[in-house]
Amino acid sequence: MSESSMLNGKKILIVDDEPDVLEVLEEYLKMCRLVKATSFEEARDLLESQDFDAAILDIMGVKGYDLLEIATRKKIPALMLTAHAFTPEDMVKSVKEGAASYVPKEEITRIEDFLNDIFVARAKGESPWISWQQRMPGTYFEMKFGAAWKAASQEFRDALKASIKSRAKTLKKE
Repeated sequence: MSESSMLNGKKILIVDDEPDVLEVLEEYLKMCRLVKATSFEEARDLLESQDFDAAILDIMGVKGYDLLEIATRKKIPALMLTAHAFTPEDMVKSVKEGAASYVPKEEITRIEDFLNDIFVARAKGESPWISWQQRMPGTYFEMKFGAAWKAASQEFRDALKASIKSRAKTLKKE
């Protein structure tokens, strides 16, 4: 399967308490089979009762980290999509808790690329964070967070390294 068609027909859970965000995701991910949820409870029930190829989880408003825990347990790669929780601390937390990607809502127009990266990385047996670092360079975070990024960047790099090593160990066991 070519990289450009990795999303075709994938079943993706999209979770956000803002209907307009769900509409935008539907527009950008027409090639996928999308299942929508607007609350934690609805998303939790869907995650626990159905299989998904991936999940896009809002952090705020729908208890995104609690949903991430369920997705991680079920081995569903989760992309954290956020506006209000776009902080160095939440980025580190997302990596540490098993997210496959962390994307600010202002980058929603590139959601297909971020999701595709996750599937390409899985097919190659790599961590999706490798390609993520190329799409979201450190300069982006320096502009957004200034000094706060400098303070959190070492912890973030350490969390990324641990995530990549963990993925490599998991692949050896599979």
